[in-house]
Amino acid sequence: MNPEEIATSAIKRMNKKITNEIFLIIQSDRELMQQYLRAIEKFGLDTLNQTIGKKVKEAYKLSNINDREDNPSCTLIQSHQKFD
Repeated sequence: MNPEEIATSAIKRMNKKITNEIFLIIQSDRELMQQYLRAIEKFGLDTLNQTIGKKVKEAYKLSNINDREDNPSCTLIQSHQKFD
C-alpha cells in the first residue's frame, strides 16, 4: 500500500466507529456527561442520541453503509450506524 491508501484505509476504519468514539468522549467528560443527562430529561434518550449521530454524520460529511455496530464499547448507546 502507498501512503494515501494507508491513510484512506485507517480513516475508513475510524469512520465505522466514530459515533462510538464521540459517545465515549461524552461519557468520559464530567461536564459533557452532566449536560447529556440533563438533555435526556428534556428531550428523551432516543431523540438525543439520534441527534448526536446525525450531527456526527453531518460534521464529518459521512455516508451510511448498510451495517450497524451492535456491540459498542460506550455504555451510553446500544448500537450505532457505521459510516463510510
